[in-house]
Amino acid sequence: MTGLRLMAIHAHPDDESSKGAATMAKYAAEGNRVLVVTCTDGRRGDVLNPAMDCPGVLDNILDVRREEMARAAAALGVEHVWLGYEDSGLPEGDPLPPLPEGSFAVQDPEDVAVKIVEQIREFRPHVIITYDENGGYPHPDHLMVHAVSLIAWERAGDPDFAPEAGAPWTPLKLYYSHGFILRRMKLLQERLIQRGQKSPYELMIKRWEENEGDVFDRVTTQVECAAYFQQRADALTAHATQIDPAGAFLASPVEDQQVVWPTEEFELAASRVDTTLPETDLFAGIEEEK
Repeated sequence: MTGLRLMAIHAHPDDESSKGAATMAKYAAEGNRVLVVTCTDGRRGDVLNPAMDCPGVLDNILDVRREEMARAAAALGVEHVWLGYEDSGLPEGDPLPPLPEGSFAVQDPEDVAVKIVEQIREFRPHVIITYDENGGYPHPDHLMVHAVSLIAWERAGDPDFAPEAGAPWTPLKLYYSHGFILRRMKLLQERLIQRGQKSPYELMIKRWEENEGDVFDRVTTQVECAAYFQQRADALTAHATQIDPAGAFLASPVEDQQVVWPTEEFELAASRVDTTLPETDLFAGIEEEK
């Protein structure tokens, strides 16, 4: 398979490495073009790795996040562009404080969609990956990504919409990425416990069981990509400020992940081509380059 194009729209630098990363690496290695669009600069992400929590990092966080993103893209073998918005952060409190003025999540979705459409018309993806209506989790930037992705999906092929953004291009399939599967976490936890190791998944599993259930019920498409799990791990560790080596993302060795759960999961949200569910390929139904 060559000549097809996949675009993944993400909120922050590091999101691409935890949501569909091995799938992107697989398609890129097979000769397809893969582009990650990162909407924000990641400036308000907490430094989650204790080893990186030092004044030098915080003083230069924008440069650090850009360097991390470049290393992650190289690890996955994908192309990358910044959309240019300011990270909104994740406000906490009761009542919640307002989002920062000028940040991504307070923009007009139509205006942001024009910038997404510009990227779509330039890159001409056959397939787009984005977040579901919950944003994967309800971070304001993730929710905005969902909203603007749907507008762009509908309008990129409309010559009357933002003609200044380039010649119309109509993508053929739209997917939601589902990276956090409850039953996958349970299997990984069982494997750790069998070895007498402590599991970092217990609290997450309990929270999902009580509040969210298993999003696997929505999955339509599972892509076999175990051979690219090491690239996924390399991309994750490239985001050194965001990924704690002792945290849940890296708790299970790549070899365990390959055995226990060798796929990544997606939900076909919309399609302009015929396909049969369940799928094992995001390009299913797209027979040749257009």
